[in-house]
Amino acid sequence: YKTLWLLLAVGLCTPCYATSLSQKLSSLLKEHEGNVAVAIKHLATGKRFEFHANRAMPTASLIKLAVMVEAYRQADAGRVDLDQRITLLASDKVPGSGVLTTHFSAGTQISLRDAIRLMIAHSDNTATNLVLDQIGIRSIADTMETLGFPNTKIHAKVFRRDTSVFPDRSRQFGLGSTTALETIHLLEQLYRKQLASPSASHAMLKHLENCQDRTKFPRFLEPHITIAHKTGSLSRVRTDAGIIFSPSGPLVICVLT
Repeated sequence: YKTLWLLLAVGLCTPCYATSLSQKLSSLLKEHEGNVAVAIKHLATGKRFEFHANRAMPTASLIKLAVMVEAYRQADAGRVDLDQRITLLASDKVPGSGVLTTHFSAGTQISLRDAIRLMIAHSDNTATNLVLDQIGIRSIADTMETLGFPNTKIHAKVFRRDTSVFPDRSRQFGLGSTTALETIHLLEQLYRKQLASPSASHAMLKHLENCQDRTKFPRFLEPHITIAHKTGSLSRVRTDAGIIFSPSGPLVICVLT
């Protein structure tokens, strides 16, 4: 994967990437041993690159982006309170990424807002399930379909396959599914503050800027370049999607492997 992340990170941050970078990416992607989908859009010019961008793919933890969007939309609508305190129970704890399971005792109380922060910044699986308990699993798919993203779904709580509301998709894709094209459109709408209120949009972008996984898009970026993104890693799945605030203007990008 190293060459792919390097080419994306370095090449995309120059203003004249379109033809040469498209050729390099297409050649590299065709040689990838496995399924890969890519979508890129330069928001200032509208220039795009796509490779199998409509192919439904597993997301791993990238699907937590859609969970965050639904949580903030529900907060805007008054259906949930981001300051509501949630009590962490021993039964809530699940393995994998995050800090709640290993570093916090049962009985700890955190706000829904902080659970979202942990879900995005640290990809915390236990925090994700706490958020899902508040907003509902199916509501995320319903909202994504309303927005025009029918392939973007979280299927169940993390490490709780028995809660799946899409059993067939759970077997096929695991935790979540999306397409690269749907994901960049979702990110573009977030950037343009079309998904939620301006304050909610600003908060969501800040959560994404605090993503602690630096092994994919940020790995080869210059330190001064801001990126707001969410990653996913599970078994053979590697994903990253976000907004790179490059010198040539913001780029929305999604890579699913």
